[in-house]
Amino acid sequence: MAAPSVSPERVAAFRLARHHLSERAPTSALARVAGDMVGAQAQVLSAAQISLWARTRGLRLEDVNAALSEQRTLVKTWCLRGTLHIIPSNDFAVFVRGSARRGARWTAWMLRAGIPIDAVDRLLEAVRDVLDRPLTRMEIAGRIRDTLGIKIAAKSGRGWGGPSNATGFQIAGTTLSLDGIMFLAGQRGLACFGPMRGAEATFVRPEDWLPNWHDMPAEKAEPELLRRYLRGHGPATVPDYARWTYMTAADTRDVWRRLEPEMAPVDVAGRVGWVLRGDLAALRRAKLDGPIVRLLPSFDSLLLGLVDKGHLVDATHYKRIYRPQGWLSPVVLVDGRAAGVWSYERKGRRLAVRVEAFRRFPAAVRSRVTDESEDLRRFFGIPEVTVAFR
Repeated sequence: MAAPSVSPERVAAFRLARHHLSERAPTSALARVAGDMVGAQAQVLSAAQISLWARTRGLRLEDVNAALSEQRTLVKTWCLRGTLHIIPSNDFAVFVRGSARRGARWTAWMLRAGIPIDAVDRLLEAVRDVLDRPLTRMEIAGRIRDTLGIKIAAKSGRGWGGPSNATGFQIAGTTLSLDGIMFLAGQRGLACFGPMRGAEATFVRPEDWLPNWHDMPAEKAEPELLRRYLRGHGPATVPDYARWTYMTAADTRDVWRRLEPEMAPVDVAGRVGWVLRGDLAALRRAKLDGPIVRLLPSFDSLLLGLVDKGHLVDATHYKRIYRPQGWLSPVVLVDGRAAGVWSYERKGRRLAVRVEAFRRFPAAVRSRVTDESEDLRRFFGIPEVTVAFR
């Protein structure tokens, strides 16, 4: 097919609108926001909370917590890229089943390590059986020990913070950490996060925890997840989707081919990407009414959608955002491009926001950064805010 040309400015406007970054959605649409941004990465929970704030008008921190623990319209679980995400509970199966092929890599690793898969499967079934109510990690370990008659073992390792010891179970001479077991259970849709119990996380069966629970086979979830991705991140390519899901190239092409009849190519500054046919009209009429200024946290969905980040940041500033070992700096987004980085710190009754601009901000942008910082203060429920520019 001939690929019609679309300007980078229209693409930026299209993506900002789809992510609710050009105009925030109401708080009542919080679950829809989490779905439209195709999940909020929650490896760092505060980052996911700020991602939702950046897209939702009048949102408070307690609204996010209530959506996770009381209304249960949101749920935290492992899915895309094998990382924690906050997703709409109604779309649990789309995200988990749609990215399930990623779990095949863990199975392959266990086979190479000589870990018997049937023993792992028994452990995972035991996890599912014991989760008749929300349980902490140690409660799960105790009930598995009693159910299977195996001893709890300690596993040494390294976390992000340095050396650590973790609870686990010994299988074929290898100790599998309980965190690893719960990760696999989450990847298979056997468990999700339940309500916090003080400072401790709990886990529960999704079919028992989530309202309006419905499962979905992978054959249906995979193309639906790709639709969601293209609605939020298109125009995109097969390598983009492979990086976004961490599926193998062969698996990605297989899913992509099944949805290809619904796609159309577009040319963006000499590069061809693909969008859903139904989105072509919205893409062609998208426009920016700037300046649109947002404070995006580390690991924000918009920062992770595509392999090439040239649409977001100049090459000279790339390493200011995309740092070693997978860390990302929070970004000051102006009209869809990174104009600087920022950080915040809570100091008693005050929220201190620090902004480092790549180039000196115009007065209108500085004013809107200050407004966003004030709204972030309101979101956290902190009385005062200070904003420092560099």
